[in-house]
This record gives sequence, C-alpha cells and structure tokens, in this order.
Amino acid sequence: DDDSDDDGEDGEDEMGKKKRKLLMRMKVAELKQHCAKPEVVEVWDTTAADPRLLVFLKAYRNTIPVPHHWCQKRSYLQGKRGLEKPPWQLPAFIEATGIQKLRDSYAEKEDSKKLKQKTKDKATAKMGKIDIDYQVLHDAFFKFQTKPKMTGMGELYYEGKEYEMDLKGKRPGTLTEEVKVALGMTEDGPPPWLINMQRYGPPPSYPNLKTPGLSAPIPAGAQFGYHPGGWGKPPVDEHGNAIYGDVFGVSGREVDDRTPYDVVVDKSKRWGAMEELDASDSDEDDDDDDDYDEDEDATQLAEDDITSGIASMSSLQTGMETPEVPLDLRKRSEQAAAAVPQLYQVLATQEASVGEGSLMGSAHTYVVPGSGAA
Repeated sequence: DDDSDDDGEDGEDEMGKKKRKLLMRMKVAELKQHCAKPEVVEVWDTTAADPRLLVFLKAYRNTIPVPHHWCQKRSYLQGKRGLEKPPWQLPAFIEATGIQKLRDSYAEKEDSKKLKQKTKDKATAKMGKIDIDYQVLHDAFFKFQTKPKMTGMGELYYEGKEYEMDLKGKRPGTLTEEVKVALGMTEDGPPPWLINMQRYGPPPSYPNLKTPGLSAPIPAGAQFGYHPGGWGKPPVDEHGNAIYGDVFGVSGREVDDRTPYDVVVDKSKRWGAMEELDASDSDEDDDDDDDYDEDEDATQLAEDDITSGIASMSSLQTGMETPEVPLDLRKRSEQAAAAVPQLYQVLATQEASVGEGSLMGSAHTYVVPGSGAA
C-alpha cells in the first residue's frame, strides 16, 4: 500500500511538472508582440529553449529561413506527382513580336498537307517560310527584353511555392485599390474590421500602427457613427480621452509608426568598410599622439637617469663587472691555449677495387688517422 501511494504521488508530481511547463510556455500572440516581423512567428516557435532569441534571428535582415518541408514526413516533391505541368509560355517581350501566331498558322498549314506533299517538301526544303521582320526580333531581344523572375538569396524551392502570394512591398495597414474593391469599400469608407478593432483594440503585433478611426483621425468629410459609411465609435476612457492614439487629431505629437519594412538601408556602403575620420577626430588623434610622445620622452629621461646612476655606482666598486667572454679556469699550456679547436676533420679518400665475393662493394674508401685503411 505504501508503494502504491508513493507511485501515485510521483505520478502527480510528474503531471504537475508538465502542466507547469505548459503554463510557463509563451503564447503565439505574446511572442508576436516581441518580434519585429510577426509573420515569421510559427506555432512551434513557442516550444524552443529561447523563443525570443529564435524569432529575433528569424526576423533579422537577410536571414535565410528553414525550408517549409522540414517537418513533412513524405519525400521531397512527392506531392506534385498528380499535378499536370502547364505548357511553357513565351516571355512577354517575345510574344509581343507576333511570332507565335505566325508559327501557329504555319503549323496548321503543315498539318493540312498530305503525306506525298510532306515527302516532297523534305526533299526540296525551302527556307524563309515565316515572313517576319528581323528588326522587330532585334528590338525585342536588345531593347525590350526583361529579366526573368529569379529566386533571392537563400531561397529554396518547396512544394506549392509557385501558388503563394508574394508579400514583398506590402505594408501592414495599407490597402490597395484591388483590396478595397474586393471588400466592397466605398470612397473614404471604413474597413469592415474597424468596429471589432474599436471594441477589442489594435492588433497586438502592430501596437503603434496608425489606423483611422482607432489611433488616427478619420478622413475629411467622414463622420463617426453606425450608419452606412460611418466610422463607428472612437475608443475613449471615462474622461473622454482617446485610448489608443490621437483619434480626434487634436494632439500635435507624432507617433513613430515605422516598421522594419520602412527602414531605408544604405546599400552604397559595404559591410566592414573602414569609416573615414573627420578633421576633428584627426586633431584629437594628433593631441593623443603628442601626449604619448611627451610620456615617452619622460620615460626615456627616467631610464637615462637610472643608467647614469648605475654607471656611477659601478665606477666606485671595482671588480664587480661581468666579463663579456666566459672565463676559462682550467690550467693549460700556452701552446694548447693558443691552439684553436677544430669542429670537424675532412678525411682523405683512396681508390679501392671491388672484390668478387663482396655483395655491396665501394670504389673508394676513407683514410682514418691512427688506423689502417678502412
């Protein structure tokens, strides 16, 4: 019984740890508030060891994203097996020359011919059947040619990429004319989500976004209200002050609503280039050099004083100097002391005959002093 009670307590503690871990985990909406580009936040980013560092690295400029098929269990590009490949189309600058229509009409004419006529045409081929102005082709390739759409740095193809919308150049809160027509908005009319934003607040990912009727003044001539074309009710507190921004346009203070998409990057300067010093910086450097020279002169004077003091002390005490050449305290004769020892001796060579019985003989030998011929 005691063992079963202990096992039950361990299970409760383990479940408690899991629940505590889930409670400590950040929510996706909360993580988007800490990210400069909220669209890069994904559901599984909250399970990372450091979610804030992860989304910061994902939102950093020129960061190469991980391909989307990393979490798919099927093989790469296996989902395109049942899709039909669309026929290849000519680029717009070549199609504008009208050559495709000429080729289609020539192909129809060839299909209408009989086998006998086709065989005769093969034997006597005729050139220049497509009558087209070659100047038009020249202008198409050398004047009106456009660059093909290419992938950017670090982009990798994955399934369904060609069906995704290109979000480059899009800014949060800015509606194009096509979007306004699709939403049924009138001229200077409110967006359909304005009432909910006035009720629940601005998007958590863009708290400083200027939205007319919520955190910015409405257009001239528009009115608040719930009638057709009205801009709802402005969110205010109990004292009548705007909650989310200058919705009435009475404050002259401007709120910086720039996003990372609006930051202008100076691409004329290369990363790692040395900056040129101004005249004031160079003057400061010169002053620092002068101070360094003065300190160095003072140090040199101090060293000279120390050297002169040592020399004066050495003149008073004789017999304390260290000899430059090491002393030889051994007793030798004068001739032996005068003789200079040799490091090596060159041995004389003499010719020798190679014997018949020798396996590896030599044509010459060396004369070793004090012994016979080697």
